[in-house]
Amino acid sequence: MSRIWEPNDPRLLPVICGPNHMHLVHLEQEFSDGKLAAESQGGGIQLTGSAEAESTAELALSIFETILAANPDAGAAALEGAIEQARVPAQTFGTLTGLKVPIKPQTNTQAKYLDLLTGTKTDLVFGVGPAGTGKTFLAVAAGAAALKNKGAAKLIITRPAVEAGENLGFLPGDLEEKVEPYLRPIWDALDETLGADQALRMREKKIIEVAPLAFMRGRTLKNAVVIMDEAQNSTIPQMKMMLTRLGRDSRMIVTGDPGQVDLPPKTPSGLAHALRILQGVEGVGMVEFTARDVRRHALVSRIIKAYDADAKKDQK
Repeated sequence: MSRIWEPNDPRLLPVICGPNHMHLVHLEQEFSDGKLAAESQGGGIQLTGSAEAESTAELALSIFETILAANPDAGAAALEGAIEQARVPAQTFGTLTGLKVPIKPQTNTQAKYLDLLTGTKTDLVFGVGPAGTGKTFLAVAAGAAALKNKGAAKLIITRPAVEAGENLGFLPGDLEEKVEPYLRPIWDALDETLGADQALRMREKKIIEVAPLAFMRGRTLKNAVVIMDEAQNSTIPQMKMMLTRLGRDSRMIVTGDPGQVDLPPKTPSGLAHALRILQGVEGVGMVEFTARDVRRHALVSRIIKAYDADAKKDQK
């Protein structure tokens, strides 16, 4: 069998194919079980393989084109997301609007996560998994969108100030200045979703607050989106303290990687404990990301899988 897929905008065809047709090669690899062959031909792409492989690849290319129309630099990661969307088309892929650029999930797990972050049934959402899966970025984006759309008055972001091999005592400044480097990824996400100028203005007006976990004790956080990042480095008492800060008309998002705990030996992680005891509690949502959801360099996903495989060997 064979069919020709043609883009709505012929000018995007070279970008869809990728440098040296690398995107078509990737498409063939993803659908190798259906013996898919993808070749640029005239003003379109010829797809040859099983009926299922052809139809799913065709849908993936259409989704990929839509992404590229909004962001021509989206690249291979967007193609991977488009393929996953095509494989499970029933999954709702919502979009965060009102931001510097619309934010759209690229995997089914991200879509489920975003549904929980923007829905009305969960006021406490856990997003856990390895680095590069978008759990923190989407949480920040959802918080920023809530500010822009008047769904919250404040965005409060916190994380434990745990020394991951570094010694905070040797860094200059007070505690807030010492932990600023640890909060840099948060500001990068805010700059990307709101724009650097607007993010800075909101910080100066205290609409956005980014602070270490120690600054949260004794507060009640009302009418806010609250994000607790790197939660695997909180102790059980710290996690309980943070979760009980949730005030009226607020939502809390807890993110972390259970595989990257920097706590002292024999100190239980508050994140692991919370995931266990809050499972099934009404109003609590949990999403677990895997290496398949990594949207950094493709090699990152393979590195994570190698480490996971090695950890399983050690457990035997």
